[in-house]
Amino acid sequence: MNNKSNRLLELDILRGFIIVVMALDHANHFIAKGKLSSELWTGSFPDYQGQALPFLTRAVTHLAAPGFFFLMGVGMFLFAHNRRARGWTKRQTIMHFAVRGFILVIIQFVLENPAWNIGSDSSSVTYFGVLYALGGCMILGGFLLILPPKWLTLLSVVLIVATELLLPQQVVGFVQYAYPLRLLLLPGFTEGIYVLYPIMPWLGVTGLGIVYGHWLRQDEAAALKSALWIGLIAILLFVPIRWFDGFGNIRAQEGGGWIAFFNVVKYPPSITFLLLTLGINLTLLGLLSRAPEVVLQVLQPLAVFGRVPLFFYVLHLYLYGWLGQWLDPQGIGIVHMFPYWLLGLFVLWPLCWGYGRFKQTQSPNSLFRFI
Repeated sequence: MNNKSNRLLELDILRGFIIVVMALDHANHFIAKGKLSSELWTGSFPDYQGQALPFLTRAVTHLAAPGFFFLMGVGMFLFAHNRRARGWTKRQTIMHFAVRGFILVIIQFVLENPAWNIGSDSSSVTYFGVLYALGGCMILGGFLLILPPKWLTLLSVVLIVATELLLPQQVVGFVQYAYPLRLLLLPGFTEGIYVLYPIMPWLGVTGLGIVYGHWLRQDEAAALKSALWIGLIAILLFVPIRWFDGFGNIRAQEGGGWIAFFNVVKYPPSITFLLLTLGINLTLLGLLSRAPEVVLQVLQPLAVFGRVPLFFYVLHLYLYGWLGQWLDPQGIGIVHMFPYWLLGLFVLWPLCWGYGRFKQTQSPNSLFRFI
C-alpha cells in the first residue's frame, strides 16, 4: 500500500467508480428520460414528489463532477512534479496544460455537444458543459501550480465561497446576463449559449486537488490516512449548514423531508453540495487506502475506466444516446433502465482496456496520452 503503483491504483479506482455513477446519470437521461430540471441556483428546482428511487438515482451521480475536478488537480500536480524531475521548466508545464485544456474545450463543442442532440433536432444554442470547465480549469490550473500550498488553499476556498457571495439576487423569469458572467460564474441561458459549468467555483475545487497532490507527494501515508477523516468532517459540516438553511446553500430547501434536505444546488456548486460530495469522495479514498490488497484486486476493473476517463466519457454518451433511441425514444422508465446501464458498462470495459493498453505504448508527448 505504500508504493507508488498502489497509491495510483487507489486514485484510479476512485476515478473509475465516479465514472460508473456518472454513466448512470446519463443512462437515466438518454434511456429512461427520467431526469428532471437541473439543480440550478435560480429557476425551477427538481421536485421528486417524495419518490426515493428517482432522487437517489440522481443524487449518487453528484459525486462525479466534484470528483473529476478534484482528481484532475491531484493528477496535474503529480504530472508536473514528475516532469520537473525530468528537467521540464515551469513554462513547459504551463504550456502543456494549456494545450491539454484547449483540447478538452474543443472536444466539448466538436464531440460532446452533438451527442446531447441524439434523438432531437440540432440545437442553435451552444452548450458549455463539464469538458469546457475541465479544460478552462486545466489551463488556469497550470498557473496555480506555481503557488505555495497554503496560498493555493486560501485562493481555492475564496473562489468557492465568493461564488455564492457574488450571485445576483434570485429573480423570477429569464435574465440575459452578460456572456463573461455566464462563462465564469452564473449557470443558465443567455442568447446563443447555455452554461452549466462556469469556471470560477470549479477552479476552486481543482485548486484543492492540487493542494492534496502536494500532500500526497510530501507524505503519502499521512495524506491517504487523513483523507478518511477530512471526508467525514466535511460530511458532518454539511449537516448543520444544511439544517439552518442559510449561507452555504444558495437556495433554501423546497418542501420537507429527507429528499428536500439532500436536494442541494449543483449549478454552481453550493458549499453544502461540495461538503457532501467531496466529503464522500475523500471518505472513499481513505477507505481504499485502508483496504486489503485482495479488495483492491477485486475493485481493479474500475481502474480500467479510471485510466481513460475522457475516452470513456465521449464513447458512453454516444452509446447510451443511440441505445435510448433504439429502445424507445420516449423512454423506458428508471427501473428498466438499470440493466441497460450495466450493459453499457460491459460493452465499454474491453474498449477502455484496449485503449488503455494502447496509450501505454505511446510516447509521453503523444496526443493519445491526452485522451
